[in-house]
Amino acid sequence: MLFLFVVETAKCYKKNDLGHLALAAIVSFIYLPYLGFSKKETYTHPDQLPPFKKSTAREWVDAIIFAVVAASIIRMFVFEAYTIPTSSMEKSLLVGDFLFVSKVAYGPRAPETPLSFPFVHHTLPLTKNTKSFVEWIKFPYYRYPGFTKIKNNDVVVFNYPEGDTVSTTFQSNASYYSLIRQFGYQRVNKDKRNFGEIIYRPVDKRENYIKRCIGIAGDVVEVKEGIVYVNGKKNNDPGIKQLSYRLKTNGQKINNRVFDQLGITEKPSYNSLTNEYILTLTEKSAKEIIKLPNVTEVTPYLTPANAYFEQEAYKYLFPYDTNYQWTVDNYGPITIPKSGQVIELTPENLPLYERLITVFEGNILEEKNGKIYINHTEATTYTPKMDYFWMMGDNRHNSADSRFWGYVPEDHVVGKASFVWLSLDKSKSLFNGKIRWNKLLRRIK
Repeated sequence: MLFLFVVETAKCYKKNDLGHLALAAIVSFIYLPYLGFSKKETYTHPDQLPPFKKSTAREWVDAIIFAVVAASIIRMFVFEAYTIPTSSMEKSLLVGDFLFVSKVAYGPRAPETPLSFPFVHHTLPLTKNTKSFVEWIKFPYYRYPGFTKIKNNDVVVFNYPEGDTVSTTFQSNASYYSLIRQFGYQRVNKDKRNFGEIIYRPVDKRENYIKRCIGIAGDVVEVKEGIVYVNGKKNNDPGIKQLSYRLKTNGQKINNRVFDQLGITEKPSYNSLTNEYILTLTEKSAKEIIKLPNVTEVTPYLTPANAYFEQEAYKYLFPYDTNYQWTVDNYGPITIPKSGQVIELTPENLPLYERLITVFEGNILEEKNGKIYINHTEATTYTPKMDYFWMMGDNRHNSADSRFWGYVPEDHVVGKASFVWLSLDKSKSLFNGKIRWNKLLRRIK
């Protein structure tokens, strides 16, 4: 709407050529005041404007511009196409699923970085690291009203919470902060040969992730022996969860066709010395595969509490602190911060809220002589300004999720994953099962 307003306003000053209309659209905050205050320019009421005759070329240009603008508005405020790139949500969502993400479900988020190349996210096509946006104009976070709030077990698309600072070599495959914890600040920032440039991305240009919302603001989430509990109750989400299993055979390997028949898409690893497979299975697949004559044992491959503590596992799991000796299968309990809900701060629990207070909510945090200071004032409590969420993948042992990088702020939420409109199996040919017909036009649960 703003685009149409500034263009039509420019036309009232008889600025019909593409150059002036582009100026009105791109730098309206400069161009419109110029038109209004310049003594050389004269405003004419739209009803009194003479007809403007367009050439055929101009008609085509206007049609293309209109199509691009209309599609951009739909993508920004109504829905956006998304492709599943990894197996973190299997079996609920598969690699090669094409889906639509509803922006109106939770309310469309106003663009924070509006000056951007259309139809791309953060990098220009045919380039590796060239930004697709400029930050000449930046707006604060605002979300228009939606039809619903985020609920437990919704499948949500959001901006990666640790994606504010990025190594151009690793991108989102390894966050800048995980690289710092592993290799140290100096090496990551100075060794451009191995880590590339270190760049910053605004919230709406950070990598898009898709996970299931396990905990909403105010919930208490805990993982015990691989089972998720929310507020003390077992979480019976509608997704098809997967875990890693140890499968032992009598020495005879399993035919790959069996894996295909059971829908096991990830290639299992096999140890010929112990006759064991490590593979990812749903509970249903585990019950089916134990029936095979050459299979003698199938057990979940869980990580007990404190199993890797001596190997400094805390460096890889949020909040990366020795006081929290958690593993992926035995994690928490952890309370999800809620807007307006007071948090008692201590030196012991500060690692849980440090990034929330500083990065997500823009405060200065210091700790001196055992005391906590926020914006140079001693503080024993903190009240979040936003709601936060706890996101996890259904493929629990192959998912980089909130267990690794913590809470997702509400201003990072993009939209709700609505339905799969196409699903392609990249490992198969067009006439040999490439299209997963059973997944077409299916609502996401």
